[in-house]
Amino acid sequence: MQEMEKDLEQQVETQNDQDTKDTENVNQKQEIPNPVETKEDKKLAKKKEKEDKKKDKSKEQIEELEDKLKRQMAEFENFRKRSEKEKTMMFDMGAKSVIEKMLPVVDNFERGIAAIPEQDQNSVFADGMRMIYKQLMSELETIGVLPIDAAGKPFDPLLHHAVSQVDSDDLESGSVFQELQKGYTYRDGVVRYSMVSVVS
Repeated sequence: MQEMEKDLEQQVETQNDQDTKDTENVNQKQEIPNPVETKEDKKLAKKKEKEDKKKDKSKEQIEELEDKLKRQMAEFENFRKRSEKEKTMMFDMGAKSVIEKMLPVVDNFERGIAAIPEQDQNSVFADGMRMIYKQLMSELETIGVLPIDAAGKPFDPLLHHAVSQVDSDDLESGSVFQELQKGYTYRDGVVRYSMVSVVS
């Protein structure tokens, strides 16, 4: 009986030893050995790292240059608009100055035509004066100079300059009774205000 027990114990021990060996073998098979990093691999890794750094640096430089270019383009566009505006303003100032000097000539033409005697209204001289006056007014209109319509209109301080007040039964109070000197506008501004008398 004792011998049977011993045999059984030996068989169990033998089986346990075999199981342990099998387990170790399986574990050894499952373990993947770490590859040994060679000098060449290290060089390649360093080279790749350097190239990545260069790419990042180049990308940053490109972005910085693009930002600078956009800023400069915006500044140039603002400068161009400002220069265009200043140029227009200077042109308008120059044009207004010339127009102001020409208006007395227009006034004298109108006075001269009005002073032509009745018997000379159809003379060559009168026709010549009217043609020159018409041409002069046409050229002024072409560049944007227009007379201000005043007589009979409500008084407008932005267009008219009142020099006297009169009584009138025909016109309402505050209306322009008479235009004493014709006013003119150039584009959107007044070159010369209409000198008028106003109904009180």
